[in-house]
Amino acid sequence: MQERETWSSRVGFILAAVGSAVGLGNIWQFPFQAANNGGAAFLVVYLAAVFVIGFPALLAEFVVGRNTEQNPVDAFREYAGRSWTVVGALGVLAGFWILSFYSVVGGWVLRYLGGSLSGAYFADPSGYFASIASGVDALALHLVFMLVVVGIVALGVEDGIELGTKVMVPSIVLLLVGLGAWATTLEGAATGYQFYLSPDVDTLVANLPSVLPSAVGQAFFTLSLGMGAMVTYSSYLGEDDSLPADGATIVVLNTLVGVLAGLVVFPVLAAEGLSMETAGMGAVFESMAAAFATLPAGRVLGLVFFLVLLLAALSSAISLLEVVVSYVVDNTSYDRKPLAAAAGAGIFVLGVPSAFGINALSWYNAVAYNLLLPLGGLGIAVAVGWTRPARSTTELRRGSGASQAAALVWLWALRTVVVLALTVTLVLGVKSLLVKAAVVESSVLSSMPVVVALAAAIAVALVAGARTVGSDPSDGARLAGHGDD
Repeated sequence: MQERETWSSRVGFILAAVGSAVGLGNIWQFPFQAANNGGAAFLVVYLAAVFVIGFPALLAEFVVGRNTEQNPVDAFREYAGRSWTVVGALGVLAGFWILSFYSVVGGWVLRYLGGSLSGAYFADPSGYFASIASGVDALALHLVFMLVVVGIVALGVEDGIELGTKVMVPSIVLLLVGLGAWATTLEGAATGYQFYLSPDVDTLVANLPSVLPSAVGQAFFTLSLGMGAMVTYSSYLGEDDSLPADGATIVVLNTLVGVLAGLVVFPVLAAEGLSMETAGMGAVFESMAAAFATLPAGRVLGLVFFLVLLLAALSSAISLLEVVVSYVVDNTSYDRKPLAAAAGAGIFVLGVPSAFGINALSWYNAVAYNLLLPLGGLGIAVAVGWTRPARSTTELRRGSGASQAAALVWLWALRTVVVLALTVTLVLGVKSLLVKAAVVESSVLSSMPVVVALAAAIAVALVAGARTVGSDPSDGARLAGHGDD
């Protein structure tokens, strides 16, 4: 078994964690979730969910990860007992599942980068999206995106993940700020701001039962909760770092990016006279492409926007693959590089159906959103809040200077508010999933056992056949200056 790596600095950890959280969920998924759930009404509930539910749940994952210094599966076994191993395993499964369709969307982004340079989507934005969203081209770009992600994760924690996100995260924020400033100059943008920033209280109250699960699910998706990523990242963290301070920084930066994305998308849609209430999975691509096609310097603006989207996609994708890779690295003597390749191959195969139809991709997304994430989050909240309360509060206070009273407030919020909210979200989510299953193509559902089995078999075969690469004993050692920022 290899000695585990660590972050070279506290800033590196924060940027990596923000990079995990700041992804397509913020820029691709957040706008269409907001559009389909009342705009400003969704924003209000989402912000409440992030800080009241997401923040305590994020600290719970940090507590388990740092305390055990292990991957999600082994971490929950050690932290709460052998019967809780399933919670960690569910996180690894969620990471594997989400990245399989996330990579397909990442392939769309790569295609739109090229389309921005050539102006290929200017003549018919909707037709362009329909032509590239599924089929052989989508499959090929799914493969290219996965190869890039595998390459970054194969380099390791400091040289790969930390170095990459130190470049990606600041770039995402700066580019979004610039695009948001540009959007304020557009004629007709005021309608978009009103839709996004002026909630109707009566509408909010009337639609709360449908808005609440969407907002809670979005909070978990955008914070990378319930999928093992934050347990994995915090397992490389030093004991002197303040978990509450780091968690608050991550939540604020992540939320800022999501809000900024809305401040770009909705004013542009309004300025172009495009619908804001009926957005779908391709809404950001089709709508922003339509806007860029009619604007001065549209190719440059399109290139900048889709570059932001690509950076966001990569920063989250590498965290999802790291969840899978870290489990095997911690339990074998295999080198990280062949393990990353094996996991990437299995994930690529699992995502093949998503590359051949939007309906299949929508089904994959719904399974993650309505089932895997709330179920995983609920298991984490119960394990941390109820099975080892003293261990949880002690770990939270370590390195932070937080009082016992503050730690108890967090603990009881986790035990009550988070558990109740996620239970409600899970029940409503399963109901929604059953409704969706009734309309999804039977071919998608019937092919899933074969696809899942094939993906697992390929990953296992590659791991079994991988040659252990000998390395210098210092290669994986914990690095000097850990947590000194």
